Amino acid sequence: MKKKISLVVPCYNEQEVLPHFYAEVVKLAAQMPSVSFEFVFVDDGSQDCTLPIVKDLQRADRRVKYLSLSRNFGKESAIYAGLKNASGDYVAIMDADLQDPPMLIKDMYHIIKTEGYDCVATRRTNRKGEPPIRSFFARQFYRIINALSNIELVDGARDFRLMNRQMVDSIVQICEYNRFSKGIFAWVGYKTKWMEYDNHERAAGQTKWSFWKLYSYSLDGIMAFSTTPLAVTSVVGLVFFLASLMLILVMVIRQLVWGGSVFGWSFMICILMFITGIQLFCTGIVGQYVSKTYLETKRRPIYIVKEFSDECS
Repeated sequence: MKKKISLVVPCYNEQEVLPHFYAEVVKLAAQMPSVSFEFVFVDDGSQDCTLPIVKDLQRADRRVKYLSLSRNFGKESAIYAGLKNASGDYVAIMDADLQDPPMLIKDMYHIIKTEGYDCVATRRTNRKGEPPIRSFFARQFYRIINALSNIELVDGARDFRLMNRQMVDSIVQICEYNRFSKGIFAWVGYKTKWMEYDNHERAAGQTKWSFWKLYSYSLDGIMAFSTTPLAVTSVVGLVFFLASLMLILVMVIRQLVWGGSVFGWSFMICILMFITGIQLFCTGIVGQYVSKTYLETKRRPIYIVKEFSDECS
């Protein structure tokens, strides 16, 4: 019996690139006759013609499955929905913009079958086509999260990967609301091989990731897999407490030796503003953790499906 590979494709306003993407994955399937395929498209509340196009593909090709979410829940939720509804022995996650070359699936599958890996993941060797400032902050993010957490994220890692069924089932068991897939992939473990490739620009359409969205996403990742920022706030508080005691001691000594007012109002105001800023910064970090905990305790669903093909639920 043929093994099946499921391609999970989260989509948000991808009407321009979907026909190109579908043509490429059909070529891929034709070059791998020893396995069967299913294409699981997850429409993440698109506002364009993404869903009608996917429906047309599904009517013409029974390998196509789709889920349409009731609104834009975000890529992480769309990935989770796709993994839950993928029935293949092996499951690949890939973007529809063709920045993830579909033909790499052939090599990934061969590696898993012959070398005993549970997962073959991809990383970009360069960031050609990205704004320099965005590339800089992306590299700094990987350095920070690896320093703060007990997981190891590879610089340039993509969501594009092929996993066996056991690893997929383990990921699906993690049903937390605030999801950071790259961290979850690393946290569940399993034997992973990294495949490098040059960066590819989008085949069509525009990226949906603004700088602010990427910044928020990076904060979610750090807070999901590290409590070090909380410890840092405690250390900062202790340092400033000791510094304030030393400052008071210096002021008392200078007052006794020279008499009169030693420091003016401007100096005191600067000190107060500086310490207040540190307090607000630390409070903000604690607040972020509290807010994430609050959202988790609500137990809201990670996504809501509005409509789906017969093969999905």
